[in-house]
Amino acid sequence: MGWTDERVAILKKLWLDGLSASQIAKQLGGVTRNAVIGKVHRLGLSGRATPSQPARPAFKAPRPPRPAPSQPMIARRPVEQPQTQTTASHAPVPVAPRPVFRMEEPGSATVLTLGAHMCKWPIGDPSSDNFTFCGRRSDEGTPYCLEHARIAYQPQQSGKKKTGPNELARSLRRYI
Repeated sequence: MGWTDERVAILKKLWLDGLSASQIAKQLGGVTRNAVIGKVHRLGLSGRATPSQPARPAFKAPRPPRPAPSQPMIARRPVEQPQTQTTASHAPVPVAPRPVFRMEEPGSATVLTLGAHMCKWPIGDPSSDNFTFCGRRSDEGTPYCLEHARIAYQPQQSGKKKTGPNELARSLRRYI
């Protein structure tokens, strides 16, 4: 079906009313959504009314603070803080203990407790039940703590260099 003057007028009206190209194509009949979009662009129809949308807040409301976990993570243990605090009148005021977490010894992290900044050095046999990871704080940019990074990243040995004509010939023989 072609674009008659009457169909173009209906298209313009529906477009300015804010209908989608699919809805306009259904109402006109005999044209596809892409045909409607093409005709809208050729006609230069840009100032269209936007469909009503729910008003969005200009800012995101802050999230409520997370509740403190009832039990600390397995890989960490709380260190007790002093139970009292002195004020200007020097009278002790009871303060609720606030746990400070310290990392356990190597081998205390499991797959479930391993975090992003924890050493991922495997300890033990992966097929056994007591398989763990190091779990200490990892060095910046590596998945391992300083001790395990020294083991994992060995400097290149500067022993015998293999850059002579014999080595070149030997390398080429592999590919011939």
